[in-house]
Amino acid sequence: MSTNTMSSTESRWMTDELRILAQNVQRFLEREFVQHRERWDKQGRVDRDAWRKAGEAGLLCSSIPEAYGGGGGSYAHELVICEETARAGLSGGFGTGNVVHCIAAHYILAYGTEEQKQRWLPGMASGKLVSAVAMTEPGTGSDLQAVRTRALKDGDSYVINGQKTFISNGQNADIVLVVAKTDPAAQARGVSLIVVETEGAAGFRRGRQLEKIGLKAQDTSELFFEDLRVPAANLLGGVEGEGFTQLMVQLAWERLSCAFSGAVAMQCAVDLTIEYVKQREMFGKKLIDFQNTQFKLAEAKTQAQIARIYLDELVVRLLDGKLDPTSAAMAKLWTTETQCRVIDECLQFFGGYGYITEYPIARLYADARVQKIYAGSNEVMKLLIARSL
Repeated sequence: MSTNTMSSTESRWMTDELRILAQNVQRFLEREFVQHRERWDKQGRVDRDAWRKAGEAGLLCSSIPEAYGGGGGSYAHELVICEETARAGLSGGFGTGNVVHCIAAHYILAYGTEEQKQRWLPGMASGKLVSAVAMTEPGTGSDLQAVRTRALKDGDSYVINGQKTFISNGQNADIVLVVAKTDPAAQARGVSLIVVETEGAAGFRRGRQLEKIGLKAQDTSELFFEDLRVPAANLLGGVEGEGFTQLMVQLAWERLSCAFSGAVAMQCAVDLTIEYVKQREMFGKKLIDFQNTQFKLAEAKTQAQIARIYLDELVVRLLDGKLDPTSAAMAKLWTTETQCRVIDECLQFFGGYGYITEYPIARLYADARVQKIYAGSNEVMKLLIARSL
């Protein structure tokens, strides 16, 4: 995917430091990752060694304090990396995986004990440890109070039994933040987060790597826990029953990042399409010269620009510590719905080529659909927004 066609107005939260970061990330991705994109799509996951290279380049945990091995930056640094990854056409693999990795790191930073932070965050920042967050189950998606996975205390251990599915980074993960019931009778107050270290863990099993219609290079897996014993010290924060609150607070950032990636994908699609219709001829003239083309792309560009401006405002709130869950839900709902609609309109201009996966617009189309599902389905977003009415 071209990295020099983006035409959106620069975000007002952008700084000189972030501009330099964007340039460095762009060069790194072109040098180290872009050449592997097609192979990663075919094998269904990013090479494990790529995580180490990303860590060495400072692409992992850039918003985690330096005291824990991170880059010492803010969420703005994460978003810059997210944007450049999308521009390079890598959001369907490393990009999504890195967002999940960042989310897991912030759970540990926000709620972990000092020992837990020192134990896991440096390895996550270096790429030595790849992380995953295991929420979804075969019968439970957005309703996290209904998880059936159990983590019951037995002496100085928790015994975990259950199954998770649709877990990003599942095949590569060295540590998994498992959402489980430590008190099955307590509903939301019985939910806890327990960190599972996968290496040599008897009772932990990775299931099949799931084949998806999009995000081909993002390894997505089933995970199984069968009488898996983990130390009681792996309970995130050291207090049972805090998991649901922890999830609700951190999900605001996850939903904003989902919306942000949607806005970037929209702009990529619009720019690719404008470039294409200026070259493609039909009935003796360029596609761009048809009024239908002009009107459709005028609408698409407007929606992409509105999405970005709104998201930039929410990023400012996030950086000021003022992002509320309702605004994040609204951003996720509107942006992902609009993303799917805009990219579909853009693909139409490519005709049959738009349906061929070697064309970036086809990958953008396939990758977009899940945006309305993960990080909480858009139907759930409507319920959350409705509570504020």
